Amino acid sequence: MSEKLESIFHTNDKLGNQPEWDAVEVQSDEVVEDKYQGTSADRHDMRMLGRIQVLRRNFNFVPILGFSAVLICTWELLFANLLFALSDGGTGGLFWGFTIACVACAFIYLSMAEMASMTPTAGGQYHWVSEFSPRWCQKYLSYISGWLLAIGWQGAIVGLSFVAGTIVQGLVTLSNPNYVPQQWHGTLLVIAAVVIAIAINIFLSKKLPIAEWFILVLHVVGLFAIIIPLLAMAPKNSARVALLDITNNAGWSTEEVHNASETVPKAILWGAGLNGILGYLCIFTLCFTITDIPRLLESPTGFPFIQLFSDVTKSNAGTAVMAAIVIVTLVMAVVSEVATASRQIWAFSRDDGLPFSKYLRRVKPGWNIPLNALWVSLGFGIIIALINLGSSVALNAIVSLTISALISSYILSIGCLISKRLRGEPMPASKFSLGKWGMAINVTAMLFLIPFFIFCFFPIATPVDPTTMNWAVAMFGGITIFATIYYVTYAKNIYRPPVMIQNRDI
Repeated sequence: MSEKLESIFHTNDKLGNQPEWDAVEVQSDEVVEDKYQGTSADRHDMRMLGRIQVLRRNFNFVPILGFSAVLICTWELLFANLLFALSDGGTGGLFWGFTIACVACAFIYLSMAEMASMTPTAGGQYHWVSEFSPRWCQKYLSYISGWLLAIGWQGAIVGLSFVAGTIVQGLVTLSNPNYVPQQWHGTLLVIAAVVIAIAINIFLSKKLPIAEWFILVLHVVGLFAIIIPLLAMAPKNSARVALLDITNNAGWSTEEVHNASETVPKAILWGAGLNGILGYLCIFTLCFTITDIPRLLESPTGFPFIQLFSDVTKSNAGTAVMAAIVIVTLVMAVVSEVATASRQIWAFSRDDGLPFSKYLRRVKPGWNIPLNALWVSLGFGIIIALINLGSSVALNAIVSLTISALISSYILSIGCLISKRLRGEPMPASKFSLGKWGMAINVTAMLFLIPFFIFCFFPIATPVDPTTMNWAVAMFGGITIFATIYYVTYAKNIYRPPVMIQNRDI
């Protein structure tokens, strides 16, 4: 074991840098067994990155495809957010809006896949920003990216849990018209979803690859179990109404993967492609079977898709089964969100990017999971969920903040990649490369991302008042200012950007 630690010392001494925390503070029993260290390419990548393998590499292509596909959870969120889609565009707006989103995602995911192949690390965007940005600003930009990612993924856990919990309340309303939804009911359901996801990540960590197989099957088969009854039993729109009628009634982890530099980009693109196909199946079904938009928008359940299921099946039991598929897949998506969020905190803490980093970066010996980071995710999930007791407006702002924080991290990482191309510097070797089309694809991705980022801060309805205002812009600015102050006053002296400890020459 000491020889493994020595190799990292040797690599960093050659670079003239201080040994990073892996070499200094990793306990010998935290280092993963040889059989879980992946392929020779994985071992080379870890040496190049200046890291020691402490997480198990037990994800092959199909499990990581399931992880990626469910993490995006396209068709599930199409059902859940149908209220906003129908209010702001009708079936025609739903179809063309999704088409634009698919085109945008193609360019964005191609850019992300190439960077993941160049640098397959759990750090993701903040690591890529560190490597590709100009030297004079790489440390600060990388640090801010790390904070945005940490906040974004933590918020995503609660966001999906909130959707799943409120759908449950909608089903109760359908079966019991006298039920009056209470905010504390929804809060308890959110906490339950978070606790379930955390428990699976902790106690079934060794079985997660098998679980991802099941989740992938459910993600694919579940959609067909819903759309087949809809297409068979619902009245149909004409093609013109379904696709062209637009209305407006509103006043939007890598270090656990075998052969990561090849498998991860492949899983990103296959996952995006699979979700695109399933999303279109869902969209076409909805566009052709939704014939009475006002009725769905006025549903007492709060979810037009629940009302649609009920109108088509004429059965509360049938509606409950179909909606349960959506709920279960959303909770399984929360499991993937928790895994991503905890690994992000853990990776950023390796570089002393967060308060209490020495605690957060510890990996439980024998379990080889970032247990402390998982506990933090549980704590944040419960705290954010409790905000709903005081103000649903604040919780909605946090959900919007999640989206804007993640999009901003994409903008920073792809923007830095464009900057590196413009400087004429050689690109790192990778098993997946965009080649001569790289610049065009990266720029196109940015042309979509920047408007998306701006739209994240728009109110969801008019007229705008304190209850309909989107307060995410204030929260985004506040977090950025806090992280900057923390960086200037303290973190700049201890934070080690990833580029300072890696060695592309080995």
